[in-house]
Amino acid sequence: MSTSTYVFPARTSHADIELGSTLQPKFGADGLIPCITTDHVTNEVLMFAFMNAEALAHTIKTRKATYWSRSRNKLWIKGEESGNAQLVKELRVDCDQDVVLLKVENVGGASCHNGYPSCFYRKLADSADAANPSTLTLELTARRVFDPATVYKKKA
Repeated sequence: MSTSTYVFPARTSHADIELGSTLQPKFGADGLIPCITTDHVTNEVLMFAFMNAEALAHTIKTRKATYWSRSRNKLWIKGEESGNAQLVKELRVDCDQDVVLLKVENVGGASCHNGYPSCFYRKLADSADAANPSTLTLELTARRVFDPATVYKKKA
């Protein structure tokens, strides 16, 4: 991952971090902070991703959800290829500021690169039994909004 020039306020006392009014995000040793993204109206969990300091700063500045793609090793502005952008309505942090929660307007209706409204489009079957691996099946809980094969063209 590239070194970031974006600096957030230094983490101070336990009380300031947990009860204070200054954003003091805790990035991991890898420079990343987990980010949960939900729909700002329904509160449905849309996706989970990571941010580095640059992605967090870009999200705050533009109000467009921006993440760090670990697989591509680059900044990723949600919707830059698919058009399914996430407009940030609210940014929250958890009690010790080591997780970000974005509440977004899900423009285009899909958050998942597989074309679903949420990345969490499958659930474990009610009949699942941990003692019997053959019963650990997943069931679809949503319909696709778009076909990824037509949206994401392979670059030559």
